[in-house]
Amino acid sequence: MSMIEAINSAMDVALTQDPQVMVFGQDVGYFGGVFRATEGLQRRHGRDRVFDAPISEGGIVAVAVGMGAYGKRPVVEIQFADYIYPATDQLISEAARMRYRTAGEWWSPITVRSPYGGGIFGGQTHSQSPEGIFTHVAGLKTVIPSNPYDAKGLLVAAIEDDDPVLFFEPKRLYNGPFDGHHDRPVRNWSGHPDAQVPQGHYRVELGKARVMREGRDVTVLAYGTMVHVALAAAEETGIDAEILDLRTLIPLDLDAIVRSVKRTGRCVVVHEATRTCGFGAELSALVQEHCFFHLEAPVERVTGWDTPYPHAFEWDYFPGPARLAAALRKCVDT
Repeated sequence: MSMIEAINSAMDVALTQDPQVMVFGQDVGYFGGVFRATEGLQRRHGRDRVFDAPISEGGIVAVAVGMGAYGKRPVVEIQFADYIYPATDQLISEAARMRYRTAGEWWSPITVRSPYGGGIFGGQTHSQSPEGIFTHVAGLKTVIPSNPYDAKGLLVAAIEDDDPVLFFEPKRLYNGPFDGHHDRPVRNWSGHPDAQVPQGHYRVELGKARVMREGRDVTVLAYGTMVHVALAAAEETGIDAEILDLRTLIPLDLDAIVRSVKRTGRCVVVHEATRTCGFGAELSALVQEHCFFHLEAPVERVTGWDTPYPHAFEWDYFPGPARLAAALRKCVDT
């Protein structure tokens, strides 16, 4: 399966197994979503369970919060992560606090899916990476997969979770992995080991990182699209880098991070969001706190620029193998 097919399969499984699951959002019904992630779901499960919503992100999430409080498990799509900001009040003030403010009487078992990140020439309003805003909020979980197998298992786990989950889907990985270079064609997922996706139900546990490449010289902390950039950079430099795919940012697998960094003694963090107050800052602080006496070099960060997403300079802004390779060499040579 491609990542799109895996995400579709996850929702199909959830709708089939649990009558309380409902899918809705802009154009997700008859049209099947702008990226076709919900294609065929309305036909198979009916208009009462898979349906379109008005262009009102705040309204979509508000309805989901209400449904969750009444025992439903809504899965809503925000058409692009850039459009999620009108819904931040509902996510932060309502969904994230529901369990605590009611002393566990009600909760908010909602999943908010959204295409995320750059690399497809989407411009400023279709390319942002807002994960850092939401990882700051206690009560929200944040998931960003890097491959089809994880995407399906993580989405199933998110839908079955009793807390609100933001599920960001890297658009650049929807149809295939890539070698990290914008001037080379995207490869198809066919034949890729992580595209061997079971048809039925399975879960990938939230809060568990995955070692994508074992190494001894330096640990690279990455998620989503940047996992593939990290793999390309390690291959091109020949540096024996251990690449850790975080998969979920909150809850974070701190044990896996500490275990890897203590073994390698070095750490590079990479993400495509802007640098200041990005999630990489939190990762760097945690590595410093827990691995200080094992570090042989300062923690390096490779990120997007502190600017609005620059459409005309997308491939300079977007962290690629060359920028990451320079950080790896600097960290290893220090």
